[in-house]
Amino acid sequence: MTDNFWTIPLVTITGEQRTLADFSANAILVVNTASECGFTPQYRGLERLWQDYNGQGLVVLGFPCNQFGRQEKGSNQEIATFCETHFGVTFPLFEKIEVNGENAHPLFVYLKKRAPGLLGSEKIKWNFTKFLISNQGKTIERFSPTAKPEELSAKIKEILK
Repeated sequence: MTDNFWTIPLVTITGEQRTLADFSANAILVVNTASECGFTPQYRGLERLWQDYNGQGLVVLGFPCNQFGRQEKGSNQEIATFCETHFGVTFPLFEKIEVNGENAHPLFVYLKKRAPGLLGSEKIKWNFTKFLISNQGKTIERFSPTAKPEELSAKIKEILK
């Protein structure tokens, strides 16, 4: 992966300036999220992955997005409170972003090019699309919103070896 990937600017949900280099690990799971989606209960599974594998080198990063069915209408503070209150989320969350279109966040532009979806489409189709990035970014794998977080355990274990 290029150095540029590690320097992509990120802003946490509380307004802190960061880059991916701040979260370098053996594996990074990037997910676009939403609070009012049928897949929202996946927050619980994402938190479980964070709890189970963080000590072994997994970082879970959540990026709220309101581009799909307007299912993430709240402010950053409202999103953070919702995630903590309803799902006990402790993994890093970031400010609300766009994942498609001309205002797509540079991280998602990069990930979509490196790991296109079904039939080579780069466009993200819905909330809770997941990207698993291996150590040093050697491989990036994309998972659909229907892939439950617990279904990623085997892949995560493989990367963490």
